Amino acid sequence: MEKYFSQFHIELTEVQKRQFLLYYQLLIQWNDVMNLTAITDFDEVCEKHFADSISLVNVLDVSKCSSMVDVGTGAGFPGIPLKIVFPHLEVTLIDSLQKRVNFLNEVIRQLNLENINALHGRAEDFAHQIAFREKYDLCVSRAVANMNTLSEYCLPFVKTGGVFVPYKSQKGLDEIDNATKAITVLGGKYQGKTEFLLGEEYRVLFAIEKIKPTPKKYPRKAGLPAKDPLFPG
Repeated sequence: MEKYFSQFHIELTEVQKRQFLLYYQLLIQWNDVMNLTAITDFDEVCEKHFADSISLVNVLDVSKCSSMVDVGTGAGFPGIPLKIVFPHLEVTLIDSLQKRVNFLNEVIRQLNLENINALHGRAEDFAHQIAFREKYDLCVSRAVANMNTLSEYCLPFVKTGGVFVPYKSQKGLDEIDNATKAITVLGGKYQGKTEFLLGEEYRVLFAIEKIKPTPKKYPRKAGLPAKDPLFPG
């Protein structure tokens, strides 16, 4: 397991190793009855889910962040691996499927994670609630939505001075070029990209700083950001 974290200069404690192992076991167990991941081999999960999640350290000093929201977290990536490695983080996981949230709550319980909540619902709805809007130092997402849509989901959660970091593959390079206007309107500023290889796969993380509050009308009502993205290229 450790070799997959070494490229990010992360040295796991024994407790963290046990937590990742239990997380993997729960992922496989629950995957038998619901669709959590197509990747089930231990080494592949370590590389393509766990280490990929931790690659955020290539972009910023996570130790200086106190709160984080993971939008469209799915099986808990990248939020739970980041919580394991950086236990000081106060973490909110958001997913639209109750079954996945049930899984996340079981992971949280069995790994004895504290100051982390898994919430069922849509980002468009949570982002208008005072308890969540512009409350986080950091927003992350590995969701497959294009950057215009993903920015509308995520930037409203980030406080001014905070950062939104989407995890992307090669196609993300085209997406970011078409999303800069939407990012600006939503109160963000594109600061640059970090490219690297994870095994043989190209990965890119974008750093989007929140420089001013998001206009109150965003995000638009549930479904619209995906159906009608802002300023598509």
